[in-house]
Amino acid sequence: MQASKGLLAALALTALSSAVQAADEVVVYSSRIDELIKPVFDAYTEKTGVAVKFITDKEAPLMARIKAEGANTPADLLLTVDGGNLWQAEQMGILQPMTSPVIEENIPAQYRSSNDAWTGLSLRARTIVYSTERVQPDELSTYEALADEQWEGRLCLRTSKKVYNQSLTATMIETHGAEKTEQILKGWVNNLATDVFADDNSVIQAVDAGLCDVGIVNSYYYGRLHSQNPELKAKLFWPNQQDRGVHVNLSGIGLTKHAPHPEAAKKLVEWMTGSEAQSIFADSNMEFPANPSVKPSAEVAAWGDFKADTIPVEVAGERQAEAIKMMDRVGWR
Repeated sequence: MQASKGLLAALALTALSSAVQAADEVVVYSSRIDELIKPVFDAYTEKTGVAVKFITDKEAPLMARIKAEGANTPADLLLTVDGGNLWQAEQMGILQPMTSPVIEENIPAQYRSSNDAWTGLSLRARTIVYSTERVQPDELSTYEALADEQWEGRLCLRTSKKVYNQSLTATMIETHGAEKTEQILKGWVNNLATDVFADDNSVIQAVDAGLCDVGIVNSYYYGRLHSQNPELKAKLFWPNQQDRGVHVNLSGIGLTKHAPHPEAAKKLVEWMTGSEAQSIFADSNMEFPANPSVKPSAEVAAWGDFKADTIPVEVAGERQAEAIKMMDRVGWR
């Protein structure tokens, strides 16, 4: 009988030891590339001793994988870009609420899920880029004005298939309603100088090369190209400063429904919303910190201050399907 009790005690200690050891590891499924997230995770491991393992892939396969793995998933967290994608993950039922006073204090409500399913980590402005040779800044004003005849044959856009443009359109629907937004999109399509491009880098390069005079891009793409080529003949313009402000989206993270280590994962996210991680996260990709108490890098700050749209980012997901149908109707490919 004593031997049996001893065996049970030993087994219990072994199980406890395994649980503690497992809790010293967090697994992240990430649609962000290794070089952008590894410095953050390495810093956390050095600070806490908790290992962060991560798997990178496109957002759709990662979300499908978490769904398929169900209760057997090794993933504690899903890290991806755009409020539309995070909202979609929430609707798929693969995330669970992650309530934390620390996160609530660090990240403004407009950059978090209203159900606590995810939080923003870094911000990017989807804004106007213009030719410094053929456009004066005072000719520019709003996203909507790019539909005017003044810009006929002068506009470049990225494909409508990318979630970044879907989210911009979704927030415009929220602001203007469907009818007015559709008219604006028709104007954009009518004003195209070329066929749509596969990525934002190509839009900026087209402006620089003179194929078009204005475009719409995420700010960090401009930052990357400008750092490689300081003589780039293009600049950013912050639109809608007299009304709703610049469209801002984010990269963000959510706790998976069946996270093996939910508490350890939450501690990692809390740290990622704090000053040390926010600086690393933002600087590595020329993004803006989601935590307003943290300053952007000197290069990003040099682009100037702007008023951001205050529409909650999750609206981009709620109106995503409507936005996609509208883009299809106006012929935005």
